[in-house]
Amino acid sequence: MAKRDYYEVLGVEKTVSEKDLKSAYRKLAMQYHPDRNPGDHAAEDKFKEAAEAFAVLGDKDKRAAYDRYGHAAVGGASGPQFDPSTFADFGDLFGGIGDVFGFGDLFGGGRKRGGPRRGADLRYDLEITFEHAARGHEMQLQIPREERCETCKGSGAAAGTSPEQCGQCGGSGQLRYQQGFFTVARPCGTCRGTGRVIASPCGSCRGAGRVTRERKLTVRIPAGVATGQRLRLSGEGEHGSGGGPHGDLYVVFHVADHPYFHREGDDLHCEVPVQFTTLALGGTVNVPTLDGPHALDIPEGTQPGTSLRVRGKGMPNVSGRGHGDLHVIVGVVVPKKPSREQREALEALRTVLPPDTGDAATQDRSDEDKPFFERVKDMFG
Repeated sequence: MAKRDYYEVLGVEKTVSEKDLKSAYRKLAMQYHPDRNPGDHAAEDKFKEAAEAFAVLGDKDKRAAYDRYGHAAVGGASGPQFDPSTFADFGDLFGGIGDVFGFGDLFGGGRKRGGPRRGADLRYDLEITFEHAARGHEMQLQIPREERCETCKGSGAAAGTSPEQCGQCGGSGQLRYQQGFFTVARPCGTCRGTGRVIASPCGSCRGAGRVTRERKLTVRIPAGVATGQRLRLSGEGEHGSGGGPHGDLYVVFHVADHPYFHREGDDLHCEVPVQFTTLALGGTVNVPTLDGPHALDIPEGTQPGTSLRVRGKGMPNVSGRGHGDLHVIVGVVVPKKPSREQREALEALRTVLPPDTGDAATQDRSDEDKPFFERVKDMFG
């Protein structure tokens, strides 16, 4: 069967620029790729036809020969046969789109081996006290990380030697295997994907090119930080390879519990026991805050369990914008073993308070003053 004109296959004119040629092929390859058209043999044939056309027209010398002599110049009367290696640079052609669809490894494209690589990021879990989280603090950390070996300057080779090209993969770092009409690339096991082998390893790093060292860092803990929040220290991660930049260090905070305060967002909550007389008659009590004792007014008739707000006495916002509030939950102090004076006073008080069970004498009082069981009866009719 006669081959179609390659320009016709890609839908372009003979004067097409290299950029527009690549764009036309990209569009067809995405449209007819087998992964996007499973089981569609017609789409698969068009995909292979477009790849074959681009393999010729995308090469300057082959294109010139094709323009002069046609299919005979690049593969005889029937034209070139389909070559799976056409897809070796598929990932580069699509400028990252190949990686999104999982084509990078499938077609043997992707990052070039042996080039600059960014160092790995590190994580450090830091436990801090509640007070340090509330006020901010400065701490010194010792971070173990991999750094460049100064003996071999990161090459991994002993003095006077240098890494050699891997003979197994030819320096590509990959071994390719044929699967149908695809070429699948896998990391080379001999050089571990680097494309290089070291015959005489460096004695200091044993050929790794990097050594583990402890690095001292001063970290400023921001006031208001909460458990789970993290601080990014740029460039304090592991050393890059091939001249690549350092990774980053992420310090993850874990704030210890406080004996009095419970945190919810920037607000603090605490329970404070108060004398019965203060709750009944009103008064002032000192409550704990992050800044020390604070005088809190107790309104007359305050019930146990009531939450009273103290504005601006919570945790500072980590962004530096204000503080949360303190919520004081008041309880009642009940003496476990009343003294004689306390007992006499309580007995005198009991004679003027309503009884704990309802009777006719309580019917004219307000609902709040009714005995508990009588209010329960009213609730259920």
